Amino acid sequence: MSTLHVLSHSPFGDDRLTSCLRLLGSADAVLLAGDAVYALQPDTVPFSALQARPVNLFVLVEDAQARAIEVPDWAEAIDYRAFVELSVRHAKVNSWL
Repeated sequence: MSTLHVLSHSPFGDDRLTSCLRLLGSADAVLLAGDAVYALQPDTVPFSALQARPVNLFVLVEDAQARAIEVPDWAEAIDYRAFVELSVRHAKVNSWL
């Protein structure tokens, strides 16, 4: 049973991203939205944590563009329509509020 983990808070304010990565199953995916896209700033601890383990990583392209964050080639930039499709594809969606 796969889970889509949706993160929307800055990874620099708390440990949500770290906790999420610890709980990931092999079929799970992570979607960075809102301020969570700041995790993709190179040379930061969150960036290194995402890069260090195999993660099915998706990024809302509008949120990355609004924050001038470049989506690395090992993550997939998606729009809201693809977000909905991704949500349907997984058995559960867990929003890290």
